[in-house]
Amino acid sequence: MGRKENQTRWVEKLAESQKKILELIKINPKISKKEMSNRIGINTTAIDKNIEKLKQKGFLKRIGPAKGGYWEIVSDAQ
Repeated sequence: MGRKENQTRWVEKLAESQKKILELIKINPKISKKEMSNRIGINTTAIDKNIEKLKQKGFLKRIGPAKGGYWEIVSDAQ
């Protein structure tokens, strides 16, 4: 199985909120957690937990500081 197929399977296993977070970051890598919370309709604590899971699974990483930095989608599985 190729890397792309494997990544696609992982995306299919993500929670709906995690998929939405990746979609929002793809559109705007500098999006804030507060804005994600407002757009998805879950609180910022849930955003934090989902981002942590995405980072652990290797989908997401933060580049730069909390203020002024941006999100990077590590795998282009979407």
